[in-house]
Amino acid sequence: MAKKWTDFTRREKVIGVLAAVFAVISIGGISSAMGNGSANPAENSTEQVAAPVTTYKDIQEAEVIAYSKESKDDSSLASGTTQVTTTGVDGVKTKTYRVTFTNGVESARELVSEVVTTAPINEVTSTGTYIAPVQKAASSACDPNYSGACVPIASDVDCAGGSGNGPVYVNGPVQVIGVDIYDLDCDGNGWGC
Repeated sequence: MAKKWTDFTRREKVIGVLAAVFAVISIGGISSAMGNGSANPAENSTEQVAAPVTTYKDIQEAEVIAYSKESKDDSSLASGTTQVTTTGVDGVKTKTYRVTFTNGVESARELVSEVVTTAPINEVTSTGTYIAPVQKAASSACDPNYSGACVPIASDVDCAGGSGNGPVYVNGPVQVIGVDIYDLDCDGNGWGC
């Protein structure tokens, strides 16, 4: 009988040990019970993550340079008029960028250089400044004191063919309608020469 009791006690001890081992396995997992670290096999994986692939490329882009407008005075054009004398043309600037690609996707861009490929041509508008001189009304070269023939305005006028010494002469007849400043009407009848 004593032997059976001993067998039962041993069985109980074995069952107790097995229960303890099972508890350890179910709580921490087999790896945990064995001291291998994490219970998650993916965390202990020996797979390596690939390093990112970085490449570089120089890219050129064209940028428009807008032309400017300017105005200049032009004395050959009449005042108040304007005329486009130079047509404006846009220029071109070429920019070079160093572009970084990480795994084929652009990740950075740096301006390396910029060069004016074609300079712009400014539009020039000429504004007229010429003002024509005002023509004075032609004053009559004839003395307003006389009518009929034109009596020139001078220092002295005499009748042509008469005895006067000039320097200017008039061919008559002339009518005195104002003051006879040249004494052409010697007899006072209003007519001279």
